[in-house]
Amino acid sequence: MTHRTPRSARKSALLAASMLVLTTTTAFAAEPVSSAPQAAASGWVGDILTRICARQFDLAQRTDMESFRDYDAETFRAVHDERAITVFDSGGVRIGIDAIMTALAGHFTNREAKWTWTERYRVVDGCNSAYILYETVYEIPRIGYRQRALTGVTYSHDGRKWLAIADQGTKLPP
Repeated sequence: MTHRTPRSARKSALLAASMLVLTTTTAFAAEPVSSAPQAAASGWVGDILTRICARQFDLAQRTDMESFRDYDAETFRAVHDERAITVFDSGGVRIGIDAIMTALAGHFTNREAKWTWTERYRVVDGCNSAYILYETVYEIPRIGYRQRALTGVTYSHDGRKWLAIADQGTKLPP
């Protein structure tokens, strides 16, 4: 006995299957990212999400570094988690973005330091976390100040965007 499905029923089934895939993909992409490994996002959906997160991360880390260079305190604050921590090369520690901004107020107010960096190492864990190690130079030409350092910055994805959560500097010889 042969059973034939009418063409309209096959079209309806195909449309329903397509909608299910789109709905599942959209719902998955809109969910906050858990702390679980990205293995759950496998196949082409996982590949797409990984690429989106990588692009978002590139923008976030560039915004972080350029906002400091360009004395843009508002943007610098916005790319940091409110619970962020900074460990200066002197050993000084500032916890919370308000404390960090207070410690860096002179940089943003005086607007005379030159800040350059070269990326030395990067690791990105999907849409969870990332770390970058930079070699940095901070100069204030007017007073002849020049400091080289290794600066490590850790980022976390909050389900919507990347935020800097920790940075630590290690002074290098001149």
